[in-house]
This record gives sequence, structure tokens and C-alpha cells, in this order.
Amino acid sequence: MDSLFPESIPQASGPVKTTDDAPLAARMRPRTLAEVAGQKHILAEGKLLRRAIEADRFSSLIFYGPPGTGKTTLATVIAHSTDSRFEMLNGVESNVAEIREKISQAQQWKQLRNQTTILFIDEIHRFNKAQQDVLLPHVERGTVRFIGATTHNPYFYVNSPLVSRSQVFQLEPVPTEELIQLMQLALSDKERGLGKLHITADPAALKHIAEKSDGDARRALTALELATLTTPEKADGKIHISLEVSAESIQQKAIVYDANGDAHHDTISAFIKSIRGSDPDAALYWLAKMLAAGEDPRFIARRLVISASEDIGLADSNGLRVAMAAQQAFEFIGMPEGRIPLAHATVYLATAPKSNSAYAALGEAMQDVEQGRTLAVPEHLRTNTRKKLAAASGATNEQLAYHYAHDYEGNYVPQAYLPEGKTYYTPSENGLEKRIKERLDYWREQSKNE
Repeated sequence: MDSLFPESIPQASGPVKTTDDAPLAARMRPRTLAEVAGQKHILAEGKLLRRAIEADRFSSLIFYGPPGTGKTTLATVIAHSTDSRFEMLNGVESNVAEIREKISQAQQWKQLRNQTTILFIDEIHRFNKAQQDVLLPHVERGTVRFIGATTHNPYFYVNSPLVSRSQVFQLEPVPTEELIQLMQLALSDKERGLGKLHITADPAALKHIAEKSDGDARRALTALELATLTTPEKADGKIHISLEVSAESIQQKAIVYDANGDAHHDTISAFIKSIRGSDPDAALYWLAKMLAAGEDPRFIARRLVISASEDIGLADSNGLRVAMAAQQAFEFIGMPEGRIPLAHATVYLATAPKSNSAYAALGEAMQDVEQGRTLAVPEHLRTNTRKKLAAASGATNEQLAYHYAHDYEGNYVPQAYLPEGKTYYTPSENGLEKRIKERLDYWREQSKNE
């Protein structure tokens, strides 16, 4: 060791150099920004993060995204690209004493060698206040460069002081095409990959692994390695990975879905918007994804009931009946058959005529109530007791006269029900609401002529 560095200052505890018996995913871990799969939206030439890394002009970063998208890998690549010392902790396992130790080592390393330490903390959403209180001052002073990684949206799950001091970047699932390219590279790379073996892989086999990996590069490489290790060599010494072999190696697709995180909110949003957009095929796909991922069917049923009134509304009031019946049917029969009435309601609502007129009208009325002046109830609509008080105060019989609608032809008589007669509800001409519009237009015209 260099004489400048006493043995009391440990070397960086970052990722250990991989050996030949390390998993393929570890051996193929990118070493430079050019080798990182996916993430072109933040790492392509000219993008902010790419420029910040190449110019070595960044302080604290938080990466969030699904597993296998390269959060840890990107942190190590950044450390290598900026010639920084790399230290790694886990938000669950680390404690205050460990953080203090890493910071002390970083301070000594900076003094002796003038080298910056990148402190990478995985599962940063697990950080508690005590851990944060130790770290924050040193992040602000630049003692360490902090990089956090999480599968949760940091704006909801990471302490706000850390978020406010960091640049947040979302990592996306790696595209299928790039996963295929990554596996092809692993098959040909003789130094780190499987290139020393004589392997042929059908394009359909690699495509199947890539699609079933759901954008997870680690999962794709692990499946490829398993397919290779479990397939016997042929007489000519070659290993052939067929579609059947790849299907066995990847087994069941692991659906990326967190019960309280982005995937949960994004999927239910896509489900409801597909119903609103009258696309039953898309709505059924998102329903299937939620059910396969273990989403609470009662939550789905509640959203169907809401959509029935919010998006279908008076264009087809049977939509609400169908949604409520589906909710009750599910409670009665449970799973797995309970998914059938949920699908029934989903298709019905997606293919029904749409109208949000009642919902929109309520919103406008609520805004007037909350922001405008409070309107008094007209004298003739008040209770009899209140009418007597009004009469004693000088109200005329005409002001107090209430016309009972059922005493008139068509069960309708023009009279004021709002002091200012404001119109909130504007019916559409979709579905059954067209008949409501015709009837309401007739009544409103009568009121104008009164």
C-alpha cells in the first residue's frame, strides 16, 4: 500500500472484482456509460445526467425504478467514470455507527489523496431520521457524494430533506430489443460472458427470455445462464438454446407490481382510462395484470363503481347497476370465479356510451359553494315553520306560495328553485341521456316563457 495511507484507513468497500465463477449478471455488469443497457432518456448524448457525469459536476443523486434496471450498476459506473472511491451501504442493514465510519474514512481519504468518495445507499427509502441526521450535513458540505437507489417513488417514500438536496432520475425497464442485444453480447464475450462455450441460440428463444424478463436485465442474463448450464452439449460440442429451453429457464413471468407504489397507481390509472376511452381490450389486459399481480379485487370493484358514475353516468345508468352487481357478486362467490363478474362489468362499462355531465355539474356547483357566497333557500321552498316566521316578517303570499309539481299536467310547473336560477347540468346527447336532454330542454323553455 502507498505509504501515504496508513492501514487504519480501509480501502473502498464497493463491488468486488468479479471472478470466473461469479453469476453471469455480475460478470457482465457494465463498466462504462456506453455499456449501460437502456436509460437513453437520461444517458444519451446531450442528456442532463450524461453531461453531469462526463463533466464531473454533480453532488447528490437518487435513482428509482424497477429491479434490474441498473441503479447499482449506474452508481458504480459513475464512480469509475469520475475516478471516485466507492462505498456502499444498505438502507435496511446500515446503522448510524456505520454511516459515521464511512464518513470518517471519506474525510481521511480526501485529506490524504484528495479523492472524493461516492457513498451509495441502496433501499434509501428505508433510511430513518437518525441515519439522515448523520448524513445530511456531510452531503451539504461535500464530504461525500451521495447516491441513493430505491424501487419506490422518492417523492413519496424518501425523506424530503434528502430529496430536496438531490437530483432525482427515474430508470425505466430495459427495452426488449436491448435485452436481446445484451444477451447476444454475453454469448459472444469470451472474457466475461459465455463466449468460450460453443453456444447457438434461436432468435425466438432470446426474444422469449427478453419479453418474459419485464425489462429486468439481471433476470434476462440469469435465465440465459441457466439455459446454458442446464442444456447438455451435442455430439459436436455445441449447446443449442431453443425456444423450449428458454421457456423452461425463465419459467413464469414475474410481474412488476408493487401494491402501494408506482406500478399500482399507473396500472389502475391505465385501467380506468381504457374504460373511459371505450377500449375493452386494453381494459381487460390491465384488469388481468392487476389480478395476476395479486391486486385486491375489492379495490378494482370500487374503482369500477366510481367509473360507472364518473365516466358512463346518465348516458347509461345501467352501468352503475352492473358495477354494483359485480361488486356484490364478487363478495358472494369470492376468487377465483369472482374475476368473471369483474370482467363482465369491465367490458360493459368500456363499451357503454359515455357522459360525465352529472359529475362535471357537481364540480361546478361545489366550486360555487366553496368559493362564492352562500345562497339563501327561497322562501317558498322552506319548511312550514320557517314560512310562518317569514310571513311574520312581512313576506307576501306570492313569495311563500309553493307549487306542488304533481298537481300540474306532466307533473311539472315552472318555479324558481335557485335564487339566481343558475344552470349547472348540461346533458350530453350520448346514449339514454339524449332523452333526458330533450325533456330538460322542454322544461327549461317553459320556465323562460313563464
